[in-house]
Amino acid sequence: MLVSNVSLGGCAEFNSALCAGAGEGHLGGGSYRTTLTPTGHLIVAVCLGFIGTFGLVNNLLVLVLFCRYKILRSPINLLLINISISDLLVCVLGTPFSFAASTQGRWLIGEGGCVWYGFANSLCGIVSLISLAVLSYERYSTMMTPAEADSSNYRKISLGIILSWGYSLLWTLPPLFGWSHYGPEGPGTTCSVDWTAKTANNISYIICLFVFCLIVPFMVIVFCYGKLLYAIKQVSGINVSVSRKREQRVLFMVVIMVICYLLCWLPYGIMALLATFGPPDLVTPEASIIPSVLAKTSTAINPVIYVFMNKQFFRCFQAMLRCKAPLRGSSARSSSKVATKAVRGVAVTGPRRTNDFLFLVASLGQPAAAVPQLGPSCEPTIDISKAHSSDNKPVVVSLVAHFDG
Repeated sequence: MLVSNVSLGGCAEFNSALCAGAGEGHLGGGSYRTTLTPTGHLIVAVCLGFIGTFGLVNNLLVLVLFCRYKILRSPINLLLINISISDLLVCVLGTPFSFAASTQGRWLIGEGGCVWYGFANSLCGIVSLISLAVLSYERYSTMMTPAEADSSNYRKISLGIILSWGYSLLWTLPPLFGWSHYGPEGPGTTCSVDWTAKTANNISYIICLFVFCLIVPFMVIVFCYGKLLYAIKQVSGINVSVSRKREQRVLFMVVIMVICYLLCWLPYGIMALLATFGPPDLVTPEASIIPSVLAKTSTAINPVIYVFMNKQFFRCFQAMLRCKAPLRGSSARSSSKVATKAVRGVAVTGPRRTNDFLFLVASLGQPAAAVPQLGPSCEPTIDISKAHSSDNKPVVVSLVAHFDG
């Protein structure tokens, strides 16, 4: 969401102070005219229309599934719902206004509306990014916990959700109080942080925003999912055929997550830095609008990656389409009973014995009854969803790393 030259039509909708500031170089020293043609505005409007429609439908469907099926109401799924809510708010509070502005070629709701648009969309966008990082950390930390996870404990997840909104407010409120500011961007049909003001006040804010709201969440996601994938590789030595399939599935999911994250937000970050540190005319309206549109696509992509590629939600979605209950024995059925676990056990295979080995199980809703056996030579397995036995003798457990969205 990069600031460049703003159309004269858009200027007419703002007060004279804002327009004067732009003419004096407040918005980056440009000529304050648009180079985006009517056809260009139309293309942007069509893209925003598709993104807003799909984002609204996808996120509403996620909320409907969550409200309809109690089996989906597990702590970890609350983070997915938090992501959907933040994305839905962008579709409701942001995309319609930028869509309408693009159809007219100018901003339509004045300076106050521009500031509100910039703040609300920045807030919800950062909440979504931080929630993705919290989600990855939750899976990683639970995987490393040597005790059975309490699937009825919502306290930790609730703190993560509060953290995502509090952290986002920490970085989106300062422009309202003088540390940088919100204003028109690109061809004047959207608003965001002013990326082009060459002042120490603005540059310091842009650097902090880039580091703490883009780079840090990305590093957390890569680290946590990297550890998750490494844990699955350790299990592959126990049951190669099953674990290899799961490993490939996790790898595919992680690659998709990282690629989509970079596709949606990296162009935005790069263009913001170019607008901040580059020459005043380096970022044109045509170039600046593309990262803005790409960033908004995350509202439609996130539900597909994090929810509909999740077996729990997908099976409930199928059940809703067929007007039936979720399939018996599906992962959704036991989502409230079996959460992500890390279990310490002793596996015995004939005369050989693996002592005191930590198996990491990353399962989000896989029923214990569906967990494969270690092999025909193993002792009978126990149901890891049941309470721990008071017997201190070593037990044999069958473990497999599983990843549900």
